[in-house]
Amino acid sequence: MLNYIKYILAGTAFGIILVKSEVMSWFRIQEMFRLQSFHMYGVMGSAVVVGALSVWLIKRYNIKSMDGEPIVIAPKKFQKGQIIGGLLFGIGWAITGACPGPLFAQIGSGSTVVAVSLLSAIVGVWVYGKWQHKLPH
Repeated sequence: MLNYIKYILAGTAFGIILVKSEVMSWFRIQEMFRLQSFHMYGVMGSAVVVGALSVWLIKRYNIKSMDGEPIVIAPKKFQKGQIIGGLLFGIGWAITGACPGPLFAQIGSGSTVVAVSLLSAIVGVWVYGKWQHKLPH
């Protein structure tokens, strides 16, 4: 159990960052989809830059995971199912005002109605797992 404390602390820090930056706010998400505010685009754009820099550093300096294991970033081939999945993801995000990352932060900050979105995400993952072999990949 003690091995998981670092992950619990990292998840807690991530949740605090989501709440303080307001990226888990339903209103901020709706502003983004209505093109009324740059806030979310700025946060996502900076996340893309930080992610790209992090991947470059991991590859350049052969950085290991928190458990000391090598980090392997496998190349991925583009598939048409990614477009369909991305569209479904975006539609669900726009309708519910929640994406999987901040769901727990939203629930933790008192938006308990988001539990419906969490349950829907779990059901969606189950359905995908069940029908994965019949979907376009």
